[in-house]
Formats: sequence, C-alpha cells, structure tokens
Amino acid sequence: MSDEIRAGFCAIVGLPNVGKSTLLNQILGRHLAAVSAKPQTTRDRILGVHNVDLPGETPDRAQIAYVDTPGVQDGKGPLRCYMRDASVSAASDADVVLLLVDGTDRRGRIPDRLNDPDAAALGDATRAHPLILAINKVDRMAKPDLLPVIEAWAKWRHGLEVVPICAQTGENVDALERAIARMLPPGPALFPEEMVTDRSSQFIAQEIIREQLYHQLGKELPYACAVQIETWSEKGTSELTIGAVIVVERDSQKPIVVGRGGARIRELGIAARQAVGAAFGKTVHLTLFVKVLAEWSRGETELRRLGYGGEGEGV
Repeated sequence: MSDEIRAGFCAIVGLPNVGKSTLLNQILGRHLAAVSAKPQTTRDRILGVHNVDLPGETPDRAQIAYVDTPGVQDGKGPLRCYMRDASVSAASDADVVLLLVDGTDRRGRIPDRLNDPDAAALGDATRAHPLILAINKVDRMAKPDLLPVIEAWAKWRHGLEVVPICAQTGENVDALERAIARMLPPGPALFPEEMVTDRSSQFIAQEIIREQLYHQLGKELPYACAVQIETWSEKGTSELTIGAVIVVERDSQKPIVVGRGGARIRELGIAARQAVGAAFGKTVHLTLFVKVLAEWSRGETELRRLGYGGEGEGV
C-alpha cells in the first residue's frame, strides 16, 4: 500500500431495520454484526475496515473504516439511551456519514421522516459531516417508485449523492463504496491492511449467538436479552469450546428461552454452534446457560457488566 491513500471513518446510520449490519457484513465478506428482523438488533458501535481500489484516480486506493451503529429512535431507559448516544457519537466522529434508508418503507424512505420526534437525533446526526445516502432493498421496490425517492432526497440537500443498493445481494455496493471513498481525505492508512475489525473473536461469537437467539424466538424474545461469553478455549487451529450465558430480566422470561424440556435452548445451541463454526472455520463445542439478572437494562451498573455504557466489550 502506498504511503498516501484516501482514509477515514464512515458512520453507517439510519432508522432501525434498514439493513445497516447487513451492509457491513456484505462489504467485509464475513459475519461480523448480528442481523435479524427485530428492531435494535445492533446495540454497539462495530468497526469494520475495508480497503478499496480506485482505478484511474489519485490516490488510487482507499481505506474505509466503517462504523455500524444501532438504529436511531426515541425511547427511555439506559439501554435505549446508550444505543442512541452510540449512533450520534459515531456520526459526530466520522469523516463521512452514510445515511441508509429502507426503500420498501413508504414513510421511512422520504426526507420528511427525519422531522418526526423519534428520528430527530438521526436528523441531527446527518448534519455533522459530509453525507451520502443509500436507498436499500431496491430489489423489492417497484421501478417506478425509485426515481421519485431519489428526486426527493436530491431536493432535500443540494449536491447529495444518492446511491440505490441491495445490501443483501451486494447490488451496487461497490459503486457506493467508491462514492464514499472519494469523500475521504488523502493521508496515510489508519489501520494495517490485513485488519478487518477491532472487535475480538469473543465479541463476534457473542453477536452470532445473540442473532440466532433472535431467529429462534422471533416475537417471543424478550427485548432485554443479552449474551455474555464466560469461557473460551481453543484447541489447536481447528476446535473451539465456548461457554455462553443468555441473560434475561425476569424469572418469567427464562422458560421462554429454555423451552419445554429444554427443547428450545437445544435448538438454539445447534443453530448457534453451526453459525459460529461457519464464521470461524472451526469445529465448535458450545454450552448455553440462561440466568436472570433483574432489570439489567435499567441499571447503569448492570449495563456495564454486560458491556453496554462503558469501555470494553463485556466478554
């Protein structure tokens, strides 16, 4: 890599469930951030570093440090405040802000949505730094619907570049990356070329297990569920043994996760073991437990114990 490239931070922001984590995983080509249909699946800022070629341009390389953020929405309680603050802070610290909107959401895909009280913090975040907008899920949009959405955003901010994409399939994501790269300042690389994330393997496994928890329980899943890695042991380069705890807030929630006769947590363990194994390319032995930590999402001390609201990853 030459000494001077384009390099900087790009905060991916948006309302819940617009596909931010799906986009990050697609760009990196690996399973880094948890993805589900449940709002607020992402709870932390997650860094993903990607190097991009810019043929015919000077500099002709870029290093984009993406910061995936929780969906911005209104709400009370320490956990929601922590997630909202994480998003706004990431946008404030970024060189470029990528605002992602869901093209299939008729209300959420238009600029007026940012005027609603629950999106006010998101609107503020978009004013902090240079902005680019991506309309996601265009594969599920009727073609006549796309042009008016692009025009609405172009009128909302003069000179705003609008890129239609499909984060799930990768459609037009390369064009989006080039557009982001051109907005970054020239300078030295911020990270080693081989670096993908600053998150530990334990954190990634924790995210994958939590994702499978969402997939298995769906609407039955209590909002305030968390996963914490308690034991981690590697045997050579091919085997990994993990002990993880699923944390819920109330005694009544524990049977929901465990299931009748332990059936649900066994199914969850199988799915999570397979997903973690695929992500790390190893044989995984996974043991899951469920414990109750009363009202953990409402207490600052408990939030920090589980890795929210303070430094560290909580593993």
